Amino acid sequence: MMSSTAAPPDMPAGDEGDGYMETLPLAATASEYASVASSFDPLLSAASPPSPPTPTLAAAFPLSPSSSSSFVDPPSYADVAASSSSPRSASASSSASPRSAASEYALIAVSDPTPEAEPAATSLVPGSAPTYISYLVTSARRGDHRRHAVRRRFRDFVTLADRLAEAFRGHFVPPRPDKNTVESQVMQRDEFVSQRRAALERYLWRLAEHPAIGPSDELRVFLQAEGKMPLPTSTDVASRMLDGAARLPRQLLAGEDAVAAPQEVVQPAKGGRDLLRIFKELKQSVVSDWGGVKPPLVEEDKEFLEKKQKLQDWEQQLTSASQQAEALVKAQQDMGETMGALGLAFIKLTKFETEEAMYDSQRIRAADSKRIATAAVKASRACRDLNTQTVKYLDTLHEHLGIMLSVHTAFSDRASALLTVQTLMSDLASLQLRIEKLEAAASKIFGGDKSRLRKVEELRETIRATEDAKCCALREYERIKENNRSELNRLDRERKEDMLEMIKGYVTSQAAYAEKIVEGWETVAEETSGYARRFDNNMAW
Repeated sequence: MMSSTAAPPDMPAGDEGDGYMETLPLAATASEYASVASSFDPLLSAASPPSPPTPTLAAAFPLSPSSSSSFVDPPSYADVAASSSSPRSASASSSASPRSAASEYALIAVSDPTPEAEPAATSLVPGSAPTYISYLVTSARRGDHRRHAVRRRFRDFVTLADRLAEAFRGHFVPPRPDKNTVESQVMQRDEFVSQRRAALERYLWRLAEHPAIGPSDELRVFLQAEGKMPLPTSTDVASRMLDGAARLPRQLLAGEDAVAAPQEVVQPAKGGRDLLRIFKELKQSVVSDWGGVKPPLVEEDKEFLEKKQKLQDWEQQLTSASQQAEALVKAQQDMGETMGALGLAFIKLTKFETEEAMYDSQRIRAADSKRIATAAVKASRACRDLNTQTVKYLDTLHEHLGIMLSVHTAFSDRASALLTVQTLMSDLASLQLRIEKLEAAASKIFGGDKSRLRKVEELRETIRATEDAKCCALREYERIKENNRSELNRLDRERKEDMLEMIKGYVTSQAAYAEKIVEGWETVAEETSGYARRFDNNMAW
């Protein structure tokens, strides 16, 4: 057993200390230094408790409830900053955030990934039918004691995301996890499924925390409706394109489908059901952007344009900060590994000195090497645990980068809705011009030209239908603008809260762990202070 202070250099080490050193196992590789530390750390022995330290930051934020394993067993962050607010520990679920308290849902969990066979799959080779992974989605509303458990596959999450994209245009809809086909082929199956399960759970929590999507019927049906989610026709790309191709000849002949129905203009034309509308809007976009022709309606919200530009600058700053955060995590990881390797080297040195010791001075050096090895191993463990906290807090940067994808989608919805209104207004102007030309040509004929007049009446009917569509498209555009405005205000508030929590948590954890590492090395310096005194005496002599 090692006492809390080192013996003077001119005194032999105790037999008990030598015996402890002789039983020290020698690790073969650097990867084994952590396991060696458990038997090597004197803090795990039955030593008397140390004297109370001077109050410091580490005392204000206790690193461990037990003084016997504060380093070798890395403390959780709840122990590091028990009195501070943590952006993750307050949630019941690891995938939830503090804003989940304002959600209608008290529980959302994705668990029990189970492989299932495709129901319509047929295979001539037994046991080779294609399979998919289904997940158990469990949810419970606040104030409701009932729990709903349904089975969902990844395709169902895609369907949910498509429905939300259609129903909540202009909102910052949280992006769903990607399919990650490449990762599924490279990673181990269990690891890939585990990561996808966690990502899907985080996705559902973000939807539930959204003030507009959380109470929506779309999310409620997904979380509570029994059975499999039907794939809506709107998400079937092949079906949309076939319908659009079938309608195109009638539209070109100015038939009944020449004008988009009011219920269709509230959705973007890129869906594929109305190919003629896609061509018209593409033409309008080219004329406005490259033809130098001012569109009949332009974006005049200066406040929105300023915020949009600021968000673009913010995204660039986020990207840079995220890259630096990854570099920091890598550097801290390297520091922990280097400290561990240093501890292992001194462990081997201690073992050698102990086995080859013939003089008391060798035993003293062995004891001091043991102290350095212990401090290095403890510092390594603290560095790795600190790195975990760093990742947890700086991950806020990555989360907000993901939010920017939703922001771009919402702004794209706004631009698409504006383009639809511009196209319809241009169509109205073109139709009105055609009527004026037909009426002028008919007036030159005595008694009028009945065919031209009949065409004029048809065009007036088309104008009325186009006016109805324009009114619907204009209302949809105004609705998206209002959604953008409210979402920008919400994002501004949440961004300030998240950045403040990130900075507070990051600084607190860095300070607490750094101080504890310094305390470990200060202890080694005190225990080996005899070398300094001896050096001073030699210099004085």
